Amino acid sequence: MASTLYAQLTTPTKLTPLPSRKLSSTLSWRTMFDASTLSPPNFPIISTTKVGKNCSVPKVVCNAQAAPAAVNLAPGTPVRPTSILVVGATGTLGRQVVRRALDEGYDVRCLVRPRPAPADFLRDWGATVVNADLSKPETIPATLIGIHTVIDCATGRPEEPIKTVDWEGKVALIQCAKAMGIQKFIFFSIHNCDKHPEVPLMEIKHCTEKFLRDSGLNHIVIRLCGFMQGLIGQYAVPILEEKSVWGTDAPTRIAYMDTQDIARLTFIALRNENINGKLLTFAGPRAWTTQEVITLCERLAGQDANVTTVPVSVLRLTRQLTRLFEWTNDVADRLAFSEVLTSDTVFSVPMTETYSLLGVDAKDVSSLEKYLQDYFTNILKKLKDLKAQSKQTDIFF
Repeated sequence: MASTLYAQLTTPTKLTPLPSRKLSSTLSWRTMFDASTLSPPNFPIISTTKVGKNCSVPKVVCNAQAAPAAVNLAPGTPVRPTSILVVGATGTLGRQVVRRALDEGYDVRCLVRPRPAPADFLRDWGATVVNADLSKPETIPATLIGIHTVIDCATGRPEEPIKTVDWEGKVALIQCAKAMGIQKFIFFSIHNCDKHPEVPLMEIKHCTEKFLRDSGLNHIVIRLCGFMQGLIGQYAVPILEEKSVWGTDAPTRIAYMDTQDIARLTFIALRNENINGKLLTFAGPRAWTTQEVITLCERLAGQDANVTTVPVSVLRLTRQLTRLFEWTNDVADRLAFSEVLTSDTVFSVPMTETYSLLGVDAKDVSSLEKYLQDYFTNILKKLKDLKAQSKQTDIFF
């Protein structure tokens, strides 16, 4: 039976795509393929159900006898609890999840899309790299064989339609995980995604949360506010290079968090059986506006920033214009965050209860001041050393 099941799950299947639809401000998509062509007999059957006010998403209805066969493919060959598949392993968060997992002794497999520059750094760290693509569901099942836990850090590339990876790809991944008997699924979402259905990516995240919950998989959803690492390229580097820093006049406040802390807390949650099925939100110690972040970078860099402020009203107008043309719809969807920036939203939550649940001391979580101070101290020291070396190698005639 095991060999037959292996062949069924690893053989590429014929998919039946539904008619393409334009991405609107709310979701009304059905599954992009017929799950009966992907799943062997007695594996999950997909139907469509209404989820929430604006979401129509597929629903997994699982045969009660399917789970035992899926969890253990053959007698005497149980899946090791330490076997993890990280999806989106080359991203800002994904690579920290991989690094943390390896440091803690997990067997890490990384799902990476075929790319001209291979992800050799993941192999150098000790992870196994497998090529697959969430936008091609037939490539997913083989990556899940022998895996206990899936950690989904993936998101679509800027040049891709949002729905390709972040909705259709995630639906396919969850369906395959259910069919393969994956025992735990961790999904990273966005804080306040349930409050902004007008923003396509946030609506997608919210619907994916619901789809995962309805799938019956043992799961944890972790909502995130913002990454400290993203501020380096956005503000720190341009200030040091005396280039323009782009900002907005928005009052939105974001509690940025170090992705290393996110990865550490994720594995604490993973090992805590009392957190199964819960929705957690991770946030940094303090919420910051764009201007406050720029001011902090200026102080630590010891020089003023050349700030170019883009009014939020301009972003909103640009979004309205790009929605007039089908070939710019994807740009309009990404500009939809301008709607969030005008809503006085605070991307932060009190973390006291979460720290208590995880058994974590708040003092062990990095603050933005400490993170940026370490960065500027290190980079300025390196620049000073390089300058000194260049003077020592000067040749005069």
